[in-house]
Amino acid sequence: MALYDLDAVHSQLGFSVRHLMITQVHGVFTKWGGTFSIDPADVSRSQVTVEIDAASVDTRNAQRDGHLRSADFFEVEKHPAIRFVSNRVEGSGASFRITGDFTLRGVTKPLVFDVVAAGPSKDSQGRGRLGYRATSRINRHEFGVAWNAVYEGGALVVGEHVELVLDLQLIPR
Repeated sequence: MALYDLDAVHSQLGFSVRHLMITQVHGVFTKWGGTFSIDPADVSRSQVTVEIDAASVDTRNAQRDGHLRSADFFEVEKHPAIRFVSNRVEGSGASFRITGDFTLRGVTKPLVFDVVAAGPSKDSQGRGRLGYRATSRINRHEFGVAWNAVYEGGALVVGEHVELVLDLQLIPR
């Protein structure tokens, strides 16, 4: 078992959600971190915790980002953090699943991430690196994020499901 630090420069925590039911709007969180205890020989022993600063949401639109921080969505004044804590890792090789508790707006529900591993590799200074892409999907209504509007023709402004994508590059401590 080894401890790893997140290389924030080469990692991203993103999401996407339907807009007007015709396209996906993409966003990221710019402030987040975690603890990564990984056993590459037996991933079932690994543990992951990720904590996100909900106010750091960035969809490249200041007005939309402000709305996402409001009580209609993340309600960051009451719920400043979004959190994931693993409690089971299953699989082997380059593909596995991480199950854990996901907390958004004070509501905690089980969530499963499908994970694909890349590496190990070495950087220009010869330091080891591990890479992972973790994907999942949540129903935002289950976490009390229910705001929506209906436009002409019945199109909902915001889709019900949110796709989560974590691209992680980790460095051994």
